[in-house]
Amino acid sequence: MINFNYETDFSLSNEDAVAEWIVDCIKNEEYSLEEINYIFCDDAYLHKLNLEFLNHDTLTDIISFDYSVGKIIQGDIFISVERVAENALDYKVPFLEELHRVIIHGVLHYCGYKDKTKSDTVLMREKENFYLKRFS
Repeated sequence: MINFNYETDFSLSNEDAVAEWIVDCIKNEEYSLEEINYIFCDDAYLHKLNLEFLNHDTLTDIISFDYSVGKIIQGDIFISVERVAENALDYKVPFLEELHRVIIHGVLHYCGYKDKTKSDTVLMREKENFYLKRFS
């Protein structure tokens, strides 16, 4: 089950399509979905979580809490809509493209992909691009 929650004025206009896309990604990676809760918020909300749970005093676009067991995906993904909008401007891409990238980025972490090293980041970006093409 995919749940979308909003702690800001933003809301997805196509929740069903996004949820189907996420489920398709998870199945394609040979995982099973239990539940993912997406929480869309602002910078202040996510910054507070970043300080409280990760001890990071920085702004970020996404924080994910992974409760998966084996290949059964379960977790909470917090996304700062403000940060996504700013990143879209910085990267010169449409807001929705950047939002979808961040949405699938969290799922890919749950599927075992990392982004701490240069080679891991390259693979993560390839996977993001692959799934972005499947959504459009």
